Amino acid sequence: MIINSTELQNNFGKYLMLATQEDIIITRNGTEIAKLTKVKDSADDLLPNSENIREKAPIYSTEGVKATYDEFLQLHQESEERFEYIDGEIYWLSSPKTAHQIAITELFGTFYNFFQGTDCTPMVAPYDIELKRTEENINMVQPDLMIICDLVEKLNEQDYYKGVPSLVVEVLSKSTQRKDLIKKLDLYMSCGVNEYWIVNPDNKEVTVYLFEDKNIENMITFKNDDVVKSFVFTGLGIDVKQIFRI
Repeated sequence: MIINSTELQNNFGKYLMLATQEDIIITRNGTEIAKLTKVKDSADDLLPNSENIREKAPIYSTEGVKATYDEFLQLHQESEERFEYIDGEIYWLSSPKTAHQIAITELFGTFYNFFQGTDCTPMVAPYDIELKRTEENINMVQPDLMIICDLVEKLNEQDYYKGVPSLVVEVLSKSTQRKDLIKKLDLYMSCGVNEYWIVNPDNKEVTVYLFEDKNIENMITFKNDDVVKSFVFTGLGIDVKQIFRI
């Protein structure tokens, strides 16, 4: 069967099931670009081969594939790939670039030292965070870095965290800007995150958002010789030049 990428995105669940019976060839502008196929060596497995379906995605796929949350969980549990699920769409992630990792390393080191001996714990991706807009609208993201202050209380029996981080950090790339600046900002704001740091290696700036009552209460952009400072955690700060040291 041959379908175009738009049809796949709009009816992912349908073609997920059909792929157990026959290969689905995906086209874009009339050119074959990917194949949705049944996982080999598992007669009962209904999952696609994520390597084939992701259309040779960039660092962070700019186009989500529509799916139900149960379909996402099945794919997520059976694959070693990294995925996020935002507002009914699956996004594929792969390895970030060097500037991204340097920024996260510098931030994590600062966070680790600052929160030693407190109830708050810095965590880095990959680490699944489940965020609910409503009971029906469940999302799953992997923030680059986060501060969790209720880790012990919110761990379930399977050792998964089921709370909301107090502070979340995302490092931008060209392919993630739209998601991090729009979709994730709205998701974090709507689901109880208190503070959101957006780190931009291209222009060497960090924008910090303070959320209150599901709205933006305050925001500051730091650059050049500034020290990035937290709204929520008094005394937490890091030099902009340290974050972007290469």
